[in-house]
Order: sequence, then C-alpha cells, then structure tokens
Amino acid sequence: MNVHDFALITFTILAQMAVGSFVVLGVVHFFINRKSGAEEADRMSDRALLAIGPVLVLGMIASLLHLGDPFRAYAAITNWDSSWLSREILLGVTFATLGAVFALLQWRKIGSTAVRNILAIVTAVVGLVLVYAMSNVYLLPTQPAWNSWATPVSFFTTTFLLGSLAMGAAFVANYAYVQSKDPGCADEQCVLLRAVMRWIAMASVVLLGVELVILPLYLASLATGTAAAAGTAALLIGTYNWALILRIALVFIGAGIFSLFVYRSAMNPGEEKLLGTLAYTTFAIVLVAEVLGRFLFYATHIRIGI
Repeated sequence: MNVHDFALITFTILAQMAVGSFVVLGVVHFFINRKSGAEEADRMSDRALLAIGPVLVLGMIASLLHLGDPFRAYAAITNWDSSWLSREILLGVTFATLGAVFALLQWRKIGSTAVRNILAIVTAVVGLVLVYAMSNVYLLPTQPAWNSWATPVSFFTTTFLLGSLAMGAAFVANYAYVQSKDPGCADEQCVLLRAVMRWIAMASVVLLGVELVILPLYLASLATGTAAAAGTAALLIGTYNWALILRIALVFIGAGIFSLFVYRSAMNPGEEKLLGTLAYTTFAIVLVAEVLGRFLFYATHIRIGI
C-alpha cells in the first residue's frame, strides 16, 4: 500500500462524514422546527453545524498530501469537463464554500429563513454529488476491485452511517452545553435529544444491515471475476483477514450492539449522561471500523494493464 493512500483514506472518510453530518443535521433541524419551533431547532443544531467545517477542511488538507506538488492543486480542476477527479476537487471546494457561507448566515441569523433553507438544500445536494463523484473516481476498468457497484454503495453507506453517529455525538455534547449554561431551557432539549437519538440508533442498525449485505455479495463477485479481482478476494480472506475480521466485529459492535444500547438509554429520562457516553463510544468504534474498511479498499486492489 502506497503511503500516499493514507492521505486518501483521511480525505474520503472525513469528507463523506462531513457530507453525511450536514444532511443529517438538516433533516433533524427540519423535523424539530416543525415539532417545537425554530428557536428549539436552532438551539439544538447551530453549535453542531460549526463542527462540520473543520472536519471537511482537515480532509481536504489531507487530500493535498496525495498530490506531487500541493501548491499546484489548482491545476487539478482544469479538466472538470472530462475528469471525475477534477469534479471531485471542484465539488469539494464548492461544498466547503457553501457550507461556510450557510454556517455564517445561520449562526448570525443573516437573511430570511427561506433563503437560508434554500442555501442549505443546495449545499446538501452538492455534498451528495461530491460523494457520487468520489465513487466515480475509482470506477476504473484497470482496477477490477474498485470498478464495482459496491464502491458507490459503500461510499454512501459510510457517508450516512458516520454522519448520523457524528451528529449523535454532537447533539449530546450540545445538550450538555445547553444544560450547563441555561438549565431552564434544557427540559425541552432533553425530550428532543432523546427522540433524535432513538432515530439515529435505528438508522445505524439499518445501515449496519446494508454493510453486512454488501460484503458477502462483493466478495462473491470478486471471487468469480477476473484474475485480478480474485486476487483481491484472496488478499481479503488471506493476508488481510485480520483487518477484515476486526472491521466486521467493530462495525457490528458499534452500529449494532451499542446503537441498541443508545436506543434503550434514550427511552429513559434521566439517563442523559449515560446516553452521551454511549453516543461517543458508538461513534468512535464505528469510525475505527470505517477507517479499517477504507484501508482494505486501498490495500487490496490489484491493477491490470499499464
């Protein structure tokens, strides 16, 4: 595995997590706004919004390390009309810019709610297209292990799984802050937090199911494919079986078992501290699992041709 691939692991994981977090945050804000009003929705989501930007910026900085000359990164977007890599970079910059503008407007309450909502929707769409572009970068005939339906499906699954759990951790952190600064407004936030965390837990279990379905189908398609594809399958169940087993175990424990604990804790008022600990732990476990999965993605591919 090329050392530069570690930069790509960091970029793809963080960028996808940022996109998923923004989409999940938008959905949560929409439903809380309808249920409890804009003030409660903003109180729950505004601080969480500010955490997304640094994640994406760190990912984009990491992506520059993959380039031979980071100071000529601007040249990489010149082929946007024909290159998915150029589109990925352009969409990443666009998503980051739109997200920063939206965060500023939302935090300072500049402009009308309608304008901010439209900007949020546009930003979310750009983010999802960014993930689509990321997956297309790897759909190469010379890379049989990557040139598969599993690449876009797994990228989007990672996007929503990490995005959901990251926002879950952000929501419990925000609740602790609200409670410490203004206990009088925390009661409604507590009810909303527990409701949101139940939905996040359920979403995590569903996405875990998607991942557990993808893996055997993907391995089967590799084993029955070209010699290079079969070689990747051999690496996954041979040389790198330790990483594959650990990745499966961690994602099952985090997105499965711990998510069920999160759901159960969210059902019981008074367990907010335990809920926070479970949310942080779940996110950390699944993040490690997804990093391992992306490590395997780069470490086991076998190129054919020149």
